[in-house]
Amino acid sequence: MRTGGQMVVEALVANGIDRVFCVPGESYLAVLDALYDVSNKIHVTVCRQEGGAANMAEAYGKLTGKPGVVIVTRGPGATNASIGVHTGFQDSTPMIVLIGQVAAYQADREAFQEIDYRRMFGQMAKWVAEINETSRVPEYMSRAFQTAVAGRPGPVVLSLPEDMLSTKADAPETRPVTIAKPGVSESDVEAFRDRLAKGKRPLVLVGGGGWSPAASEALTVFAEANDLPVACAFRRQDSFDNLHPLYAGHVGIGADPKLVERVKTADPLVVIGPRLGEMTTADYELLSSPHPTQSLIHVHPSGEELNRVFAAELPIQADVTKFLQACAEMPVIETRAWADDAKAAHADFMTFTTPPESDSAVSMGRVMEIVRDTLPDDAIITNGAGNYAGWVHRYYRFRKPGTQLAPTSGAMGYGLPAAVAAKLKDSNRVVVSFSGDGCFQMNCQEIGTAMQYGAKVLFIVVNNSMYGTIRVHQEKRFPGRISGTDIVNPNFPAICEAYGGKGFLVKTTEQFEGALTEALKGDHMALIEIQIDPDDISPGLKLSAING
Repeated sequence: MRTGGQMVVEALVANGIDRVFCVPGESYLAVLDALYDVSNKIHVTVCRQEGGAANMAEAYGKLTGKPGVVIVTRGPGATNASIGVHTGFQDSTPMIVLIGQVAAYQADREAFQEIDYRRMFGQMAKWVAEINETSRVPEYMSRAFQTAVAGRPGPVVLSLPEDMLSTKADAPETRPVTIAKPGVSESDVEAFRDRLAKGKRPLVLVGGGGWSPAASEALTVFAEANDLPVACAFRRQDSFDNLHPLYAGHVGIGADPKLVERVKTADPLVVIGPRLGEMTTADYELLSSPHPTQSLIHVHPSGEELNRVFAAELPIQADVTKFLQACAEMPVIETRAWADDAKAAHADFMTFTTPPESDSAVSMGRVMEIVRDTLPDDAIITNGAGNYAGWVHRYYRFRKPGTQLAPTSGAMGYGLPAAVAAKLKDSNRVVVSFSGDGCFQMNCQEIGTAMQYGAKVLFIVVNNSMYGTIRVHQEKRFPGRISGTDIVNPNFPAICEAYGGKGFLVKTTEQFEGALTEALKGDHMALIEIQIDPDDISPGLKLSAING
């Protein structure tokens, strides 16, 4: 006989979960009590707000490939956490969201903080359910792990009534879930090789949820054997070594126009992993729907994603890692007319990611050069959303998989909590979080979580005293009529120092290198505030050039 709370925790242990993120709530005290008994197996990370906790769980899921687990209380806790659930869904990240719910006898009475989570999370989760029978907890938890990871990964939400968690029942012990993954057929590989061999200007586009180091390794072997240019999808730039001579750049916001043209004229366009969303396809304009002008080969583990927006000439449902490993072993294509173009694509990338001279006091392009020349290859870079991210995406060069954490959902406030989760996952790696001044303040309370658990993160805040992305849209549509986009900011370095870290203020490019060196030296977290000219709104674009 075990309580529902004990069965929930038992399932977490059985499936190899070593850390959960939470904000405590009275609705799931039985789960917290059960976690006390396995403190040697599961680390409980107590966060400051459920939005930060959910973002940490999402980042943890990206890094580990296992479901990131967040536990929140009913009502306000669940609504706060919804931003992380939405990010997990759009980013195809495995997550399990456990929500304490009102007791069964209170249901449908609009009890204190009561919400029907099956309705609330219906469109932003792979599966939403409520466990009303304690004896069925192992069944529901097993299905949750299976659903979160299988096919296109994503979040699962389980509602846990308070009385169910406290009630004892007799049920089988939970066993680890074995995830079934789609295999690779010989006929698909043969058809793929045949079509690729007939191509004149192929381009491989990679990324998507569930990407693994093994996939990157196999991709490298496959691309090198066949001289194939490789590009990465939006905010998946760590899928392939950016300094590899076959790397062509990233396809997303602020992409190199020459790479955009390569996507439009690819023959064939080989998409392995991404689901071809709005950001990667430039508002669905790089490919025409439903029938692209390019010959499209699309490989994805979920059959529901194939032909969803763009009809592929050759759709292949397969596990991405298995497919790339099969490609690495297939016979090399002898005649490769595209070899010189692949080299040219990388040369274009190197030119595009070399910052031009700047007459501003702070050159963010030069700042990113200093960052990429200073950090080790396995450093983890995180960011949220905002125009400041354009400098990170354009000028930083990712060398290894698992080094970029950024929301394809475009959620602000993601970078800071994601960085804390990354540092807790691997304390030996350098973790740097980039935020804009608005982005930073959406989850800056999680600096307290970093302090509590000794997460030595470097936070870099790019301060232009505005919501920059929205200002750009505002100036384009309503020039000169500034409304609702200015921000008056606090002393950011002082905030970090109040939590026991070190703070640095940078007003010139020359000051940054010394600040970075000092920030990385210490045994505590640090924050560098970079005050930039508001006119420098994004790489290569002046705000005055828009409103002028």
